[in-house]
Amino acid sequence: MMEETTLSLRAQYEKFKLENPKVRIRDAAKQLGVSEAELVATSPYAIRLQDNMEAILQAVPSLGYVMALTRNDFAVHERKGAYRKVGFSQHIGLVVNPDIDLRLFMNAWKYAFAVTENDRKSLQFFGKDGEAIHKIYLQENSDWSAYEKLIDTFKVLSPAPLAIESYPVAQPEKRDHDVEVSPFQDAWRNLKDTHDFHGLLKEYGLTRTQAMRLAPEGYVKSIPLHELKTILEEVSVRSLEIMVFIGNRGCIQIHTGLIQKLLQTGPWFNVLDPEFNMHLREDAIANIWVVKKPTTDGHVTSIEAYDATGDTIVQFFGKRKPGIPEREDWRQLIKEITGF
Repeated sequence: MMEETTLSLRAQYEKFKLENPKVRIRDAAKQLGVSEAELVATSPYAIRLQDNMEAILQAVPSLGYVMALTRNDFAVHERKGAYRKVGFSQHIGLVVNPDIDLRLFMNAWKYAFAVTENDRKSLQFFGKDGEAIHKIYLQENSDWSAYEKLIDTFKVLSPAPLAIESYPVAQPEKRDHDVEVSPFQDAWRNLKDTHDFHGLLKEYGLTRTQAMRLAPEGYVKSIPLHELKTILEEVSVRSLEIMVFIGNRGCIQIHTGLIQKLLQTGPWFNVLDPEFNMHLREDAIANIWVVKKPTTDGHVTSIEAYDATGDTIVQFFGKRKPGIPEREDWRQLIKEITGF
């Protein structure tokens, strides 16, 4: 019965691809009412790997130069480089390099595949809901023999069927008048590190967009899309180094450096540089804020874009490291464009 279901889904997908050759697998899955992982699993060119995600990721440095891809529904982050340092502590993973820079939340990872698509070889990782978390694509100068060795080490000869699960529906946002607004605002003003912001939201039971609405005066400003695009265009013109964060439930991927070639393609606003690509679906952006968070090194300024459900699409910062104050050229640019 399971084989019939798999063959049926494979046949559906093959028919869909013939009729919609330009539709990507993530969107095809949505239209077919299944998960992306289920479509990948039907492919004769996909090899199921063990669910030992940390061990697989610790073997990835052997591949050398690759392309890392992390996305959500409305933004894609592609960065080329090498996974030189991969470490884990209590289900949190860090890959910290000048090129490949990731924060990994391993509790969200469940399925892994080695996939060949039109001569492109990749490792693809999915959550329990079958949504893609992270993908690693080999490049011409990657170590292809190391890739084959990784597959031999981790492949599953008789994989069990995928057991796709749904995440619980998010709890509705609490009413603003039920929030302890003054203590929350005081706690925001007294932040010492940007990483403490998540704990602040958790402490007061707030969504990110609700926190933006209830922020202390002078710490948040809503801006229109055209101002964000103007800022990114000026970042390119002025050769200003920034940080671009795009993530999902299981992975945040960070680019630090320049953005140079910008291109609009329909509803997508793109960065198309040799080592870094970003694709931002601008018509899905519901809110954009300039946000100031205090730290022991002075305030840090971010630009944060959210979708209609309040999920983060993308965040932009000036290039910085802990212990070093924020770049004045980044602050000045934001002030010039937004008045904030």
